[in-house]
Amino acid sequence: MEWTIIAGYAGALIMGITLGLLGAGGSILTVPVLYYLFGVDAVLSTAYSLFIVGFTALAGAVPNMRKGLVHYQTAILFSIPSLIAVYLTRAFLVPAIPDTVMTLGDWVLTKEMAILGFFAVIMVFAAISMLRRSHLEDPSSDSIGKRNPAPILLEGLVVGTLTGLVGAGGGFLIIPALVIFGKLPMKLAIGTSLLIIAIKSIFGFFGDVQSGQEIDWSFLLLFTGITIVGILIGTRWTTFVEAGKLKKAFGWFVLLMGVYIIARELFLQA
Repeated sequence: MEWTIIAGYAGALIMGITLGLLGAGGSILTVPVLYYLFGVDAVLSTAYSLFIVGFTALAGAVPNMRKGLVHYQTAILFSIPSLIAVYLTRAFLVPAIPDTVMTLGDWVLTKEMAILGFFAVIMVFAAISMLRRSHLEDPSSDSIGKRNPAPILLEGLVVGTLTGLVGAGGGFLIIPALVIFGKLPMKLAIGTSLLIIAIKSIFGFFGDVQSGQEIDWSFLLLFTGITIVGILIGTRWTTFVEAGKLKKAFGWFVLLMGVYIIARELFLQA
């Protein structure tokens, strides 16, 4: 087995562990791992990512549901606009993007470069969010559940569209919204985020199936199985690992990786 394949499956395990520990961030690794280590093209990588992220998040959500760490009303409120947006984006918007997006002299921006470049920009924002999220404070006990529905619905629409375009779960956007607008404590926000990610990602993958994408099910199920093992490990480690330090280290890693992808895809291509 080539080292890239070994590194790819190791990345799948790390992605699951990180998602289990933080409730966000791990899924941002999926597309780079699929594209750079397994050679899956950019559009199909985002489709695979939706399936992988969706079922991995679902596996992580179940233990939180058993512990009572999911706020179902907020999850439903966020998920409705989000799953509609991600489904429409995958079924209609992504297939409508032309193979050549624009041309400037000898430089050509292809559909694949545009998707990866946009994904890298999202990675940079994800990293900044993770590095700053330690400043989020839990709401007071008497304000829990006293949410403002309008910002949650709008955020669900935005996150669903971004998820559809780049195949990431969007937990780095969901969790701050749940704490600030949903008035949920951080632990409750993480569990609720995993359920939201699962619902909209799996629903978005159906848009790819409808659009006629060819799916390598044996590879997809193997990769997903490894990430599920990772998220189960991560959820168990939450008791022992200080998530704040891990989040900062992972945030810097994602930031560097995002800058690298932008430079490689938009400026260093021959």
